[in-house]
Amino acid sequence: MNWQQLFASDIKEGNSPLRSPFDRDFDRIIFSHPFRRLQDKTQVHPLPEHDFVHNRLTHSLEVSSVGRSLGRAAGQVIIERNPSLAKTLSASDIGVVVASASLAHDIGNPPFGHSGETSISDFFINKESSLKALFNEEEWADLINFEGNAQGFRLIARSGNDGLKLTNSTIGAFTKYPRPALVKDAMKSRRSQKKFGYYQSEAEVFHKLAGALQLNSFSEVQWGRHPLALLVEAADDICYHIIDLEDGCNLGLVSHQTTIDLLAPIIGKRFDAQKLHSIASKKEQIGLLRALTIGELIQQCVQLFLDEEQNILSSDFDKSLTDLIPAAEQLSNIIGVSIDNIYRSEKVVETEAAGYRVINGLLEVLVPAALSVVQQNSKAKDKIYLRLLPTDTQNELKAATTAYETMRVLLDFVSGLTDSYAVNLYRKINGTSLPGIG
Repeated sequence: MNWQQLFASDIKEGNSPLRSPFDRDFDRIIFSHPFRRLQDKTQVHPLPEHDFVHNRLTHSLEVSSVGRSLGRAAGQVIIERNPSLAKTLSASDIGVVVASASLAHDIGNPPFGHSGETSISDFFINKESSLKALFNEEEWADLINFEGNAQGFRLIARSGNDGLKLTNSTIGAFTKYPRPALVKDAMKSRRSQKKFGYYQSEAEVFHKLAGALQLNSFSEVQWGRHPLALLVEAADDICYHIIDLEDGCNLGLVSHQTTIDLLAPIIGKRFDAQKLHSIASKKEQIGLLRALTIGELIQQCVQLFLDEEQNILSSDFDKSLTDLIPAAEQLSNIIGVSIDNIYRSEKVVETEAAGYRVINGLLEVLVPAALSVVQQNSKAKDKIYLRLLPTDTQNELKAATTAYETMRVLLDFVSGLTDSYAVNLYRKINGTSLPGIG
């Protein structure tokens, strides 16, 4: 790969100097319905009662902010090293590409976070005997491995609908896992191959994208990452490591002193205990440490990215930046504490369990109803359940010609639900929430 080609398909004469194609990407994402729905989707603490706890929307905005800083800092040096890029590209442009892809990085996540993903996958796994025969091998692999990254790719680059009509650069930076669900050799030692990034319904779209960007190819269905995808991943890693810890501290799940002890080694010489304790508010103390920590992690990730630039372009470097920076051990320590005290806390686990049941309960009813449309054998109850869906979804189900297309439409709907909408729909279907009845 080379930087010129990675941006070539998006740099055209006549582009407005005031609003680049990459600025337009950012605007289209932030004004989109899928992005707006993130305000009521679980980050770590589902359905939070506290306004300082992050949801998917605030998390995505923060990841985008960190991504912009990573992209600009790296972009400045990249352009200095490749002067010909300066004719068509700026460090700010590279920052906006990373910021836009970061903004959209969770756009495909279902209600209740990873619990929702697991519930969708498990539903199909448990229905193998009755459903598998309706799909080919690749399609079935998609269904039993619901993946928020692939769902996000479908939303922003959907086949036949052009998705959000984003630039190739932004979609490439968004795609952290450039392979389908089913491959002969997943090469999971490579970070880019750890998961998958597109469904069979968008396979042709991704193949065209890979060709336009001239991504490195490992096989006919496996590619190396767009280099900027590493910065998007780093932005997400930085935010969930540090901000989940901050939330845990504010909720009393991790002690104030433990939080300080975890962040201070990353800050290093800039940590000033006397200055910290001169701040009266403990929340403001942690806020200051969070800011200093994120700033340090940005510098470390940018330096590693630039040190490995050529290896990244050749796909020889295929790891997570945050796994190899000087602060990697400290980040690992934070994750250890977060797993024990935050991610496995009683309220989080209880709500995840409830979310799992909600999603599974919806699929138990809606999957047979949706399939009855394409199979032309709808019963009265199927028609009633389907009337609960939005008109657009009903029309898409009627237009679907295969079982796989039907499932993709239905999962677009289910994965797009907010936490509250999912719970309310579940109650309606189960008769526990009826109009006019308290």
